[in-house]
Amino acid sequence: MKKVALVIAEREFRDEEYQVPHRILKEAGFSVLTASTSTSTAVGKLGLKVRPDTLISDLKPDELDALVFIGGGGSEQYFDDPLAHRLASAMVELDRVLGAICIAPVILAKAKVLEGKKATVFPDGASILKQYGADYTESDVEIDGKIITGNGPDAADAFGRSLIRLLS
Repeated sequence: MKKVALVIAEREFRDEEYQVPHRILKEAGFSVLTASTSTSTAVGKLGLKVRPDTLISDLKPDELDALVFIGGGGSEQYFDDPLAHRLASAMVELDRVLGAICIAPVILAKAKVLEGKKATVFPDGASILKQYGADYTESDVEIDGKIITGNGPDAADAFGRSLIRLLS
């Protein structure tokens, strides 16, 4: 069974960007792990409560088929996080699927894995993606190789379905 880790912030992750891909992945038969910087209950921007399965520090890229950073204002906690950057880089080095939605593609840009890659992001992150060498496309969902980015909550369904296609 393929294993996907969804990384959420402790507070203010975007509920539907987590819920929708999570449901789509589960329905497709994937093992879905929720990770954060604490295993205490995380609370989404719209009030969704999620108890992470594991700590982001316990994720092992070689045991994952995909790693996805969920957006929302809280994901800013990972923008300059060396561990998040190392995990993103490791997924690329292992040729595994790496994803981010909403403002979270900023994490991938700052991890320097979007250089020369087509990517999208919530509009207020566009300048950061460009600054780090990404080819910003404004698309709802963008796939370049094994890297998938989505631009916000309205893209959650298409993002989840695109993840399934990349993993199949």
